[in-house]
Amino acid sequence: MSDSLLNAQPTPGARVILLSGPSGSGKSSLAERSGLPVLQLDDFYKDGDDPTLPLFPDGGTDWDSPLSWHREQALAAIRQLVAAGRAEVPVYSIPANGRAGSRTLDLGGAPAFIAEGIFAAELAEQCAAEGLLGDALCLRNRPLTTAWRRFRRDVREGRKSVPYLLRRGWRLMRAERGIVARQVELGAAACAGPEASRRVRAVAERQPVAAVA
Repeated sequence: MSDSLLNAQPTPGARVILLSGPSGSGKSSLAERSGLPVLQLDDFYKDGDDPTLPLFPDGGTDWDSPLSWHREQALAAIRQLVAAGRAEVPVYSIPANGRAGSRTLDLGGAPAFIAEGIFAAELAEQCAAEGLLGDALCLRNRPLTTAWRRFRRDVREGRKSVPYLLRRGWRLMRAERGIVARQVELGAAACAGPEASRRVRAVAERQPVAAVA
């Protein structure tokens, strides 16, 4: 995390902790354990029939590309949560490839909230520039560990067919180091779960955030 991002002046409201990392890295579990309100950024995916979705050469949708996601809508929700403490946010169904309604996310006076998803780091620079950012983190594990966690979760939740999950899992495992490097380049600090949890607590308790060694 660069000093320029961490030194941005926060707004009087809650601060957002952007939690990114490869799919299966443990973002949702860490966010849940934190006890803070959580904005699920995966709920801002585009619908499966959106003509602007990015495609692979074989015609399949590249759901791991930031172009498969409504970046500006996610950013607007973060702004609203900081300014008003509550926002109407979408609920997305991955098996159905589309939105399945909406819900009201209320921070309940919390001093910070987590916005987690594989594209969270895409928002780090803008959130810092607007004084919204508490911290930006990228969960980092061994690629094989991440792949196994991702496969178990996706099978359990019935996200896609097993052959599709195996193909995607192999591709993401090979690409994981590059994925982490990109998120760091965007302004996220790469760290394992215990360090990420410490930094989350520091923001929630309004403590200075120390840089990752």
